[in-house]
Amino acid sequence: MAARSGKTGFRVLAYLSIGLAAIGVVLPLLPTTPFVLLAAFFASKGSPAFASWLEEHPTFGPAIIDWRRNRVIPKKAKVLACSMMLLSWSLLFFMGVAGIVLAISGTFMACVAMYLLTRPSY
Repeated sequence: MAARSGKTGFRVLAYLSIGLAAIGVVLPLLPTTPFVLLAAFFASKGSPAFASWLEEHPTFGPAIIDWRRNRVIPKKAKVLACSMMLLSWSLLFFMGVAGIVLAISGTFMACVAMYLLTRPSY
């Protein structure tokens, strides 16, 4: 029973992640690629059929395979992600959001940007 509920949990997380990735396609504040990679990870643990579909998908598949094989992130994805984080933080700043929110979100975004920029590109 525990193994079954574990697989169900991974399956739910996989579908939730791909849903967030789909939302990220239209919302500039939400990244797409990290959620696709998360969905692929969770699907590999809970739904082999969904994992296979993701890997064979013409849009998502190449990014998943490149990440798994070489741990590379396309230069275009890095530029887009960093630009959107900067735009998001700038919007928060100009909207007059509290300093603590700016500090926390800025720190988080800076850490994500550093991680992205230190990964190899192709």
